[in-house]
Amino acid sequence: MKAKIFLGNIVIAILSALMAIIIYTNFFQEELSNNPKQEIEEEGVIDLLEDSNKVSYKKTPISFNGEIFDFTEAADKSIHAVVHVTSKNNLENNSYSGNPIFDLLFGDNYNKQPSISFGSGVIISKDGYIVTNNHVVDESDEIQIVLNDKRTFTAKLVGKDPSSDLALLKVKATDLPYISLGNSDNLKVGEWVLAVGNPFNLTSTVTAGIVSAKARDINILSKNKYPIESFIQTDAAVNQGNSGGALVNMRGELVGINSAILSPSGAYSGYSFAIPVNIVKKIVADIIKYGEVQRAVLGITIKNITGELAKKFKLDKVEGVYIESVISNGAAKEAGIKKGDVILKINKVEVNTTAELTEQMTKYRPGELIYVTIKRNGKRKQFEVVLRNMQGNTEIIKSDKYLSILGAKFQEMSHRDKRMWGVDKGIVISEINDGVLKKKGIKKGYIILSVGGKPINNISDLKQELKQVGIGGIAEMEVTYPRSRYIYVYNIKLE
Repeated sequence: MKAKIFLGNIVIAILSALMAIIIYTNFFQEELSNNPKQEIEEEGVIDLLEDSNKVSYKKTPISFNGEIFDFTEAADKSIHAVVHVTSKNNLENNSYSGNPIFDLLFGDNYNKQPSISFGSGVIISKDGYIVTNNHVVDESDEIQIVLNDKRTFTAKLVGKDPSSDLALLKVKATDLPYISLGNSDNLKVGEWVLAVGNPFNLTSTVTAGIVSAKARDINILSKNKYPIESFIQTDAAVNQGNSGGALVNMRGELVGINSAILSPSGAYSGYSFAIPVNIVKKIVADIIKYGEVQRAVLGITIKNITGELAKKFKLDKVEGVYIESVISNGAAKEAGIKKGDVILKINKVEVNTTAELTEQMTKYRPGELIYVTIKRNGKRKQFEVVLRNMQGNTEIIKSDKYLSILGAKFQEMSHRDKRMWGVDKGIVISEINDGVLKKKGIKKGYIILSVGGKPINNISDLKQELKQVGIGGIAEMEVTYPRSRYIYVYNIKLE
């Protein structure tokens, strides 16, 4: 009997143990596997510690069709065409004291402290044409170019356009690496671009970003008479020294010239701006062909359309650019365009801001015919407009050969200017490029009083007296600068 009870207890114990194993296996272990709290915590800590020592890289951008973008081809097509630019300015007489004691003691030899600035440039032709920013080379006495392969050249300043912040240089060389020109009108917001510069005179550097916006007017060229601001905004890193460098699309084509950043610290902070290459093409072509930029104008004043303005003038839609006034002898007036009209398109290209309209107008020259789409009283109309220059006619303005030899531009003075600057005659040198005046050390801001003893009161007087001297002759030129007590005489050979 006792043996049976003992055997029964053993069987019960074995069955209980088996049931416990089954229950643990099928319930508690399953629950633990569904909630491995301690294991997750430990793995999380380990992962955190390991990841803290890792560098975080951005993923390579992928297109909609799943292809991985490759920046290397675009970089390879552009880095060899981007150069380092060194601009040296002796500052000789760039600032004058107005103090007769300084003038008497030092004459025109004081304040000769040199100034050197750096930037980048882009080779656009194999025979050595280079585009950069005007602010990189403005008032320079000497310009040095260093290629990506370390070759060095002295560059000639062919021409510049402060209104667009562009300048054109030329070096004597052949078979240089150059970059193909793209079409900035085809750029889309969100498109990948590269910013290529050579700020440190090492080799070209490349940064990547996207097009953040187009046709940005940031009001940095407002000091110029006819500013052209329609920048491409990107988030590609651009710092000082990269000015004049290339903005490149994924095909390796030039789509802009990097020009400015907006930053409270003066260093890159996410906003960089480039001049669209379609503006660059026109400015460069004008400088090479005519010696100066041809401005074509409609003869109107314009304003951006806002919700308030649309309501005020009872416009049915916030679109286009509003015409505030029409000049009496302008191209728009002649074509039948009126005050209060809204410009929608220039030659089939939509314009919705003043910056977009300005950008489109930079493409054309005086005398060219364009089609302007206007909205008037809710209806669309198209007008044929023959563009005019700043003087109100359709002529192309070409540089005078004698003024080209001087390498300068001039500004006539009002009676008030003459009184303020202490002269009774003369014209002011408003811009200095490469030419005989620059070689003589004559600077921007100087006043030409006479040529060959004949007083100069306007640009026509200057041209007439230079013609009398003739090519190869020597013009005796009297020069001063504002508030100076002294007149300096230069013998200028016209060659």
